[in-house]
Amino acid sequence: MSTHDAPVGRLAGLAIYAHPRVLGMLFLGFSAGLPLLLVLGTLSFWLREAGVDRSTIGYFSWIGLAYGFKWAWSPLVDRLPLPWLTRTLGRRRSWLLVSQLTIAAALLGMAHTDPTVSLTHMAWFALAVAFASATQDIALDAYRIEAVEIKLQGAMAATYQAGYRVAMITAGAGVLWIAAAFDPAEATYEHAPWRIAYTVMAALMGVGILTTLIVREPQIDAERAGLLRETLARETEARAWLAGHGLTGTWLALAAWVHGAVLSPFIDFVRRYRWQALLVLLLIATYRISDVVMGIMANPFYVDMGYTKDEVATVAKVYGVIMTVVGAALGGLLTARWGVMRTLFLGALLSAATNLLFVWLAGRGHDVSGLVFVVSADNLSAGIASSAFVAYLSSLTNVAYSATQYALFSSVMLLLPKFIAGFSGVIVDAHGYAFFFTGTALIGLPVLLLVWLAARARRTAVAKAT
Repeated sequence: MSTHDAPVGRLAGLAIYAHPRVLGMLFLGFSAGLPLLLVLGTLSFWLREAGVDRSTIGYFSWIGLAYGFKWAWSPLVDRLPLPWLTRTLGRRRSWLLVSQLTIAAALLGMAHTDPTVSLTHMAWFALAVAFASATQDIALDAYRIEAVEIKLQGAMAATYQAGYRVAMITAGAGVLWIAAAFDPAEATYEHAPWRIAYTVMAALMGVGILTTLIVREPQIDAERAGLLRETLARETEARAWLAGHGLTGTWLALAAWVHGAVLSPFIDFVRRYRWQALLVLLLIATYRISDVVMGIMANPFYVDMGYTKDEVATVAKVYGVIMTVVGAALGGLLTARWGVMRTLFLGALLSAATNLLFVWLAGRGHDVSGLVFVVSADNLSAGIASSAFVAYLSSLTNVAYSATQYALFSSVMLLLPKFIAGFSGVIVDAHGYAFFFTGTALIGLPVLLLVWLAARARRTAVAKAT
């Protein structure tokens, strides 16, 4: 069991960022980050301005469950070839291209759908964006892990995060700025500004599409090739066992594929962590619960408090993202100095505590200075928590099953929070924003106990290993 708690060394030099695949990850990260807010946060602002009730907006957040279930089809992305495309582009790039084209087409569908006319059509297009975006994430995680040797993985992660955050500013503040620029009057709803804004976002998916066509398919290095050989050997043994129990032909091939692509990654995780596997999965499932549940109602809250699109774009979508990047950098430094688990605990504590600041802001009404303060604290803590959490997830992953296991962990991370978030509008309608924000802080407290238990179990495992 790898702890990943040892301090990390400094990068040998900035020249590694000129590596073609490291540089390409900047643009692929942009492609990955663009769709998320367009079907969650930004869409909720659009829907609220269009007069959609908060309960319905809360239910719309269940579209995000597509990201929570991506583990279910990650083995297909990992193993299933696409006709002609896989032979032409390779396994990873073919899936990237198909998912990116689907996202662009579905965003165009959203752009040309007025939620006041057909909310159902909007839901289906948004679901298509989320499903294709989750598929892109699976393929891109696999590409990132396989594209370069271990010493360049840190640079790959850094450029990915930079591109992702730029995309979040674009999909958050950019959309609001574009919509505001073409909106004749803030007081009344018009579909045309949002149609233009979402059409621009669909066109920007061309950044990822072009990059996918330019970059080269990754080559597996010697270490991963050895692990893959071990995996194939185990699959051969499993196939022989299945054949010995009467399976033949198509049924044998199907059963062997399911064992190797679907079951083996989960069996490996349980084999390595044994009883701790349940504790680890429970921690993953709840760690971001405070932020995710609260975040669904953040944009409706801004609208109801009287903040304009320009104010929200500037403070929450640009300045807030910058503070998240600062928090992530700080989280990386703290992780290197304190270790993963201590920083994980700090991130969980700050994420829960800063939600209480929204209770304070709810009592002040339209207060831009107060909004700046609250967004600063909330996004800084979110950045620290995210940085530590990514490091923790990475420490759990077996490189032989990196794509499927990472998809499992990231899916588990979102599943419960997204489900609970679906009821956020109902809670706000029944009890108000102050009650809701207080509740999101309280549900984050059990996470602190889980982090402590996981840290103790990790120390015990390390002590036994030495």
